[in-house]
Parts: sequence; C-alpha cells; structure tokens
Amino acid sequence: MKFLKNILKRGPRVKKVDLSKRFDLITRVGQGSMSKVWRATDRMTGRMVAIKVLDKAKLIRLERRFVGMKKPDEGDIAMSLRHPNIVRTLEHGVTTNDEQYLVMEFVEGRGLSFYVDQQNDVMLANRLNFMIQLGQAVAYLHEQGWIHRDICPRNVVVANDLTLKLIDFGLTVPNTEEFQKPGNRTGTASYMAPELVMRQRTDQRIDVFSYAVSCYEMCAHAYPWATGDTLESVLEHVNKPPEPLQKFVPNIDDELAKIIMKGLTRYPDDRWQTASKMVSALQKIRRRLEPVHAD
Repeated sequence: MKFLKNILKRGPRVKKVDLSKRFDLITRVGQGSMSKVWRATDRMTGRMVAIKVLDKAKLIRLERRFVGMKKPDEGDIAMSLRHPNIVRTLEHGVTTNDEQYLVMEFVEGRGLSFYVDQQNDVMLANRLNFMIQLGQAVAYLHEQGWIHRDICPRNVVVANDLTLKLIDFGLTVPNTEEFQKPGNRTGTASYMAPELVMRQRTDQRIDVFSYAVSCYEMCAHAYPWATGDTLESVLEHVNKPPEPLQKFVPNIDDELAKIIMKGLTRYPDDRWQTASKMVSALQKIRRRLEPVHAD
C-alpha cells in the first residue's frame, strides 16, 4: 500500500525514447484493443523482451472515464508488481511519438485462451494447477491494493514450462473509495460481475467473479451464461443463475465444482470474499486429487 501511495503522488514523466534506436523490433506478437506488442532485442543489454505500445487515442478515451480521479498509469502499476505468476515489467516511459510504452520480460509460450480452446492433454492434465496459479496472481495483486478489472484467459500467458503469467494492467485501479464508487463499466463482458454490469459499487470481489468465470471456462470450454457483448447478454449475469458445471463436465469432482460455482454468485457477500480463500480451497482439492503435488 505504501508503493500505491507513492504512485498516486508521482508527477508526469518527461523522458522520451526512440524505440527504433533503442531496440531491434523483430516481429509483432500481439495486438489488443488498446495496444500492440512486439518481440524485440534490447540493444543495451542484448536481452529478448516484449515491448507494449499503447494506442494514444484509445488511451485518451479511457482516461476520460476517470476524469478527476488519480488513476495511475499502467506502467507505474506494472513496475510495482513482483510475483512469479505476473509478467515482469522492466521499464516504462513515453516514446518520441508521445505513446506510452512498457518493456516486459519475453515469455516463450502461448496464451491461456489457446489451451482453453484446444482442451488438449496439457489443459486436461494441468487445469487445476492453472487455476491455482491464476488465483495466486490475483490474490497478490489484491494484497498490493489493486483491482484488476479484466481477469480472463485472454490476459494470461502460459510459458513453455507451464508457469502461468497474468498480463495487462490497463484497466487496473486502486482498491480505494474513489474507485469503488458506482459508475464505470470496464472489462470483458463475459467475465463481468453483476454489480459491475449494474454500475453499482464495486470492490476486489469483481475480480473473484471473473476469476471464477475463467476457472469455469478452463473446465467446460464454455461460459456460465450465454456469451456476447450486448447489454442483453451481460444482464444474464444479473437475472439468471449460471449453468451448473456438471452440464458440460459430468465427471467433474463435486467439491471442485462447488468451489468454482461459489465464485459466480449474484451477490458479492455470497461469493468467496477473497481470491486467496478460493485458492486455498482449490489447493485442498489438489492435495486430495494429486497427493504428490506440494503446494
């Protein structure tokens, strides 16, 4: 929380970097709604890195949602995070084109969405491990005083050694009174908590909800409700109970299903109150189902 306070006091950066001179840009490896990501070599260190450049116009539109509020830059947030299940940010600043950029460790691997879609042997053998790793990242983020606001498989990378890394902190906000007030509906529609859909007061339990949706999807390769970005679709999160996991995975362990379904409840007070408590419950399941695995 001390680091969070320091970020909120920090003034604007003035240093500008010409990325084409500082880095060898090898290939574009990703593109999100607000950014592009390149694989590159840092000419100063020789290190392979990932460079994320934020779309200036879209970033301005996002910042307008938080006018009058002290929302830290994504780079400031990412630089403060040090956890084995969160991609490490090495540097951030502003380019000579006045675009914000982040330099991150380059993770050899695939997105979690790939494994969710494939439902291959890797996913089937490791989905409980993936759930726990993602939950540990979310729990750490919460302990540091943040709300991610966009937990979903699209924002997770699985390294070749099967270490999971949470990425993208563009929508992340401090877990403070100012940012818990009703208002902004940001995030990915299929993972939005009911209170976020209804523009009610929010807190870190919206991340618990989207984390539970992600766990559900890892098991079922389906959403708990009809997917879609329309208001009608996301209102199902408010007006309809989620489909039981057993509908899609009849042989799923009953206790595992209960843990995930508890994270999907309509009212925050009925959910897991913290990501760490949900992780602890999943770890107990892992010790029973995979007794040789040490937590």
